[in-house]
Amino acid sequence: MLAKQVTLITGAAGRIGAAAARAIVAAGGRVALADIDADRLGELQSDLGAEDAHTLVGDATTAAGTDTLIAQTLEHFGQLDAAIHAAYPRSKGWGRRFEDLQEPELNQDLARQLGGAILFSQRLIAQFKQQGHGNLIHVSSIQGIAAPKFKHYQGTEMTSPIEYSAIKAGIIAITRYLAKSCKGHNIRVNCISPGGILDNQPANFLERYRADCNDKGMLDAADVAGTLVFLLSEQSRYITGQTIVVDDGWSL
Repeated sequence: MLAKQVTLITGAAGRIGAAAARAIVAAGGRVALADIDADRLGELQSDLGAEDAHTLVGDATTAAGTDTLIAQTLEHFGQLDAAIHAAYPRSKGWGRRFEDLQEPELNQDLARQLGGAILFSQRLIAQFKQQGHGNLIHVSSIQGIAAPKFKHYQGTEMTSPIEYSAIKAGIIAITRYLAKSCKGHNIRVNCISPGGILDNQPANFLERYRADCNDKGMLDAADVAGTLVFLLSEQSRYITGQTIVVDDGWSL
């Protein structure tokens, strides 16, 4: 389905990044796996095989770091057809309640997540324009399209950070901006907005969350990987500037 297409995945050691890599290789593509966690990248490459997966330890939140990742991908594979930006850097203060936010950490998270996504896009699109084609996919969230359901968090230590909502809504906005700005360059830009991903959340949260969904509730990362493969494939060649929601009906 992807016919040896090469996709650079940032945050490849994370749940969505790793699930995307597995799905891409299964569909016939190849992946450049970028993350700062060398050990987890190595484990993922062992699963996928060195012929189809190459690891890149680096920071995708800066222009210089992204330039290095692009150059290393081209050096290894000789081509770069697409990218999935799934990097998810967080400060030590990430996850604090709105009332407890601290300015330095808030600024850091906004800069590295949203600012990093903008810089990553800038460098990737420059490369795509130079080569005459490209496909960029960002990862937003249901929190980017709707307010949190605060009742789900009652009685738990969990919270839904306001900066997360701001960042993910911003990802949707830059996706539309970039897609339109790339008119005439054979470049597509889209994003996905997944529902919550299972990660050892408490049972009372999971029960409330599932009650607002249609069937499964919280998703496994593999549940969104098929949508990413579709957006990378020729079957979606005229889809651009769109946000595809994968949330088992949470947002309905």
